[in-house]
Amino acid sequence: MKEVEGRVAFITGGASGMGLGMAKAFARHGMKVVIADVRPAALEEAMGHFRRTGEPVHPVSLDVTDRAAYARAADEAERKFGRIHVLINNAGVGPAGPMQSATFEDWDFCLGVNVGGVVNGLVTVLPRILAHGEDGHVVSTSSTGGFSAVGGAGLYCTSKFAVAGMMESLASDLKGTRVGASVFFPGPVTTNLAQSTQAVRPEHLKSTHAPPPRPRPPPAGSGAPLNFAEIFMDPLEVGERVLNGIRRGDLFIMTHPEFRAGLVARSDALVRALPEEPINVRRREALKVFGTLLYNPIYDSQHPVRPPEGFPAR
Repeated sequence: MKEVEGRVAFITGGASGMGLGMAKAFARHGMKVVIADVRPAALEEAMGHFRRTGEPVHPVSLDVTDRAAYARAADEAERKFGRIHVLINNAGVGPAGPMQSATFEDWDFCLGVNVGGVVNGLVTVLPRILAHGEDGHVVSTSSTGGFSAVGGAGLYCTSKFAVAGMMESLASDLKGTRVGASVFFPGPVTTNLAQSTQAVRPEHLKSTHAPPPRPRPPPAGSGAPLNFAEIFMDPLEVGERVLNGIRRGDLFIMTHPEFRAGLVARSDALVRALPEEPINVRRREALKVFGTLLYNPIYDSQHPVRPPEGFPAR
């Protein structure tokens, strides 16, 4: 989808953080944008910016776990701007804490938004994109925690690994259509994920145990203090990187090259886990009928990635 001017994007979690950064980037490149969010105050604050710029952006109130509301939001988007071309499944929450103390409420809340919200977007909006026959694209936000798991965030990592697998499979299913699919793996970005996670958690899914203790600061003299301004990416740069990925048709969109070591370490661990016994030739021939169980050509489609114009390499 190289040409984006005049096209319509529907962004969930679009009123702040990465979603708002995408909305700003898309709008300044001539797209019409619908920002969908469950927080009315955040929507109003975001629209203050777009009213000043005069860019075609429309707010929609949406809880991505509500399927009927999702259909109404998509209808409203089409009434306002016409056919939707780009779906950004970005709404997400980030509950923290060890998995052994997680409750059913914790799991239902996290998976309902991070996985169920993406499913609802695909079922509701993707058929509309395919039906009009024009170029289109779907991006779903995973995380660096969606390819390399970390302790203390097991629920979050579970949901983000699921999103990655969902989008990789979708990219295979969409081959031969005019619609592409990407999984977005952001690193640290300036967002308000922790605050919004608490703000949007419904009463019936409130956690029934004490929150995890806050991490202790490093002891004095343990090294130079971190410059968080250098660690966390600006959401507008995120938006530009996502838009670049859409235009290139990238399967994977990432932000921070500094995570290379973790990605390589996990990939190497998977390869080392393969049995060292000789390959069974007869079994290999029989398995060819399963195609992508052995090899999926979508992994060869990634283009060399460069930073968007106006932003430095990291």
